[in-house]
Amino acid sequence: MKEIHFDNEHRRKHFEFFRQMNHPHFSVTANVNITRLLHELKAKGRPFMPTVVWLVSDAANSIPQFRQRIREEKVVEHEAVHPSFAIDTEVSDVFSFCEVKFQKDYQAFLQEAIATIEKTRKDPVFEDQPGRDDYLFLSSLPWVSFTAITHAMRYHPHDSVPRITWGKYFRQNNEVMMPLSVQAHHALVDGRQVGQFFEKVEKLCAAPDNWL
Repeated sequence: MKEIHFDNEHRRKHFEFFRQMNHPHFSVTANVNITRLLHELKAKGRPFMPTVVWLVSDAANSIPQFRQRIREEKVVEHEAVHPSFAIDTEVSDVFSFCEVKFQKDYQAFLQEAIATIEKTRKDPVFEDQPGRDDYLFLSSLPWVSFTAITHAMRYHPHDSVPRITWGKYFRQNNEVMMPLSVQAHHALVDGRQVGQFFEKVEKLCAAPDNWL
């Protein structure tokens, strides 16, 4: 982890402008093509949800701004940020948080994720570790092909952890599309970085043989 200083005057003004807003987050939702990804997952017998968790986490970790967090008057950048994602449980009709350490190696991540999901479903928790902000908050809404989504969150003190959500995939012109939403703190993340995130996701979905 390192501390970030905005030496460029315009960048510093941009940060202060959005940091002072009561609602500093913005969100973008778009449909991504998962045709090739879905085909390869079915062919190899790999689970869909943990794979998407790895995929969006890998895309987010590749962009420095998605790893930056506001801590009072400081900005820090983590070497890696880790998915904390919502799963169903066996003990209640509401979800639980499931945290898995991000690993660049998909197979290693998948093995740990499957074991952690199974354990958490039987013994759920509802809180992330206090004092940590090296998370990505992830969730899925597999019943709805949504076109937009909002998230419950605290704005004061600053919550600068990105939220990423995917929905029910659907067929369109012989392709399989999946709605994907990103919500991020505008003082850290701009439209350019959100665009880079979607480009990375699309690249991973288009060539799953490179990492599956």
